[in-house]
Amino acid sequence: MYQTLRYEKQENIGILTINRPEALNALNSTVIGDLEQAITEVEKDAELGALIITGEGRSFVAGADIGEQLPLDVAGGRKWGQRGSALMRRIEKLEIPTIAAVNGFALGGGCELSMACDIRLASEKAKFGQPEVGLGITPGFGGTQRLARIVGISNAMELILTARTIGAAEAKELGLVSHVYPPDELMDKALELANAIASNAQVAVRQSKAAIRRGLQTDIYTGAAYESEAFGLCFATEDQKDAMRAFVNKEKLTSF
Repeated sequence: MYQTLRYEKQENIGILTINRPEALNALNSTVIGDLEQAITEVEKDAELGALIITGEGRSFVAGADIGEQLPLDVAGGRKWGQRGSALMRRIEKLEIPTIAAVNGFALGGGCELSMACDIRLASEKAKFGQPEVGLGITPGFGGTQRLARIVGISNAMELILTARTIGAAEAKELGLVSHVYPPDELMDKALELANAIASNAQVAVRQSKAAIRRGLQTDIYTGAAYESEAFGLCFATEDQKDAMRAFVNKEKLTSF
């Protein structure tokens, strides 16, 4: 079904593995096309509670395929950037929470892919960076904006303008990743987190994610107003009735 990735489900957890290890999982047109198709599959699957994105081998995604980009002109470069940006936005807008399990190089488009996910976990061997200015270009998939929002304007300026690569420990210090694990524990920890998320009331989880994401795009008052609407919508769900009834009656809620 896919040429450059694997997609599998473990109960209600989706696991998407970019599988082009001979090129360190670099993003080319085929990988982008496979990701677009996979995200469509994820969007249609009402059973999913969370999605993990990772890479095969020693790389998450080591950037875009430079050989494919080399001959592009202005129009071609713009089209490539717009396509990649649209994909990142689709990942960001998924209703279910997404977790990037960054097992190695996350450079350029790979760093941007990780930042499009809601939560980032890293292996101790992970490397992050936006090296584009060293190649005569800017980040093209929304990297400037997302990095500034995540690590702050000053840190983003330094990382982008110097094209510096950072390790997992520094990425955690900057807030780019939430946790750092030994390489052999990374996927177990990602699955543990995904299952913890998926075991909660799914309408509440999805509305909470939407409130955070939408709030980031607007002022605090508009964001708080959306949050109030999301809060109210949850009272139409059986999950809310069951969970609050169990709490009031001091009963154990077995599952949602």
